[in-house]
Amino acid sequence: MSTHDDAHRSSIPGRLSSEQLRVWLTYMRVRLRLSYEMGRQLQADSGITLADYDVLAALYSRDDRTMAVSQLAQHVGWERSRASHQVDRMARRGLVERRRSEIDRRVTEVTLLEEGVTLLRAATPLHFALVQRVFFAGIATGEELDRFGSTLESIYRTLCDEGSIPPPPAEQPEDRRVGPS
Repeated sequence: MSTHDDAHRSSIPGRLSSEQLRVWLTYMRVRLRLSYEMGRQLQADSGITLADYDVLAALYSRDDRTMAVSQLAQHVGWERSRASHQVDRMARRGLVERRRSEIDRRVTEVTLLEEGVTLLRAATPLHFALVQRVFFAGIATGEELDRFGSTLESIYRTLCDEGSIPPPPAEQPEDRRVGPS
């Protein structure tokens, strides 16, 4: 197929050019395998799920370690009901506390408990080691990392603008770290 044909195909709604299709299918393979590997590693090494880790890290990123369930859902990119069910499971295990807001009784808040902090701090070095091995090892130079990071940030902004889940509230400062300092 010629370059002209690819350009024409990509202008048709619901079609991808051959290059777009190649990149999209590669991304899908990476996303699925990366989720599997992270989930497997977290479960084997720390006894938690990837969803547990997402919630723990989101709450840890806040100075007061508390968020409204709806805000947590926006932060991790889930529907509110999924976040609520995940919080319930984690509350039963003593990792978080769920309660009504004292300011607005219609709002349910979730707070990271010390048991959750301890678990997150133990899980993070092992998790980051996996991320280094299976994600960042494939990026050879600082320039590639900068370009890849900028591309992901652009895609994320577009997804927040065009997606069906409300965008998260203003992000926390970028220097906030998960796990032990």
